[in-house]
Amino acid sequence: MRTIFDPADNDPGHFYKVLTASVVPRPIAWVSTLSGDGVPNLAPYSFFTVASASPPVVQFTSVTRKDSLRNIEATREFVVNLATEPMVEKVNASSAPYEPGTDEFAVLGIASEPSERIRPSRVADSPLAIECRLRQVIEVGESFVVMGDVLAVAVRPEAIADDGLPAFAALAPLSRLGRDEWGMTPPVRRLPRPGRPG
Repeated sequence: MRTIFDPADNDPGHFYKVLTASVVPRPIAWVSTLSGDGVPNLAPYSFFTVASASPPVVQFTSVTRKDSLRNIEATREFVVNLATEPMVEKVNASSAPYEPGTDEFAVLGIASEPSERIRPSRVADSPLAIECRLRQVIEVGESFVVMGDVLAVAVRPEAIADDGLPAFAALAPLSRLGRDEWGMTPPVRRLPRPGRPG
């Protein structure tokens, strides 16, 4: 007999916990932005994925309206920095509800570096960063799906595999699970895709 969680029988806060403990693991977009006044901001978002490959578009969801979303609406630019295992403490710390206008790079001692195509800086120690220009924001209830056109993917040399693509082991990506749980880099199994049946 299964336990059934019905949204109609649960308050939104509890059902959020049900969903985030169910859809696991979730990659993390560590989003860096600039306010309209030029103040840097850095915050992690675990509702993150690729929306389209052609054109290249990534998306993350802001649950309620937060500084990152306001900054992106003001400047139309953002960077998705890959959140990695060695940086888990700082990634977690950057999720704190800082006052608007706080520079998390400065407060948490996170090094930044200039981006190639846009004004917001990248996280210097992140092995991979995706520079984006806002495509659209889709409001879904109290959440906001932020879609960005990918202008560049900047990868550190040591994170490139022999085939010229980013190497999963070198990226060591973090993921979010339920509650206060974080996923570390999992083991990898290679399995070629099957051809057309018959």
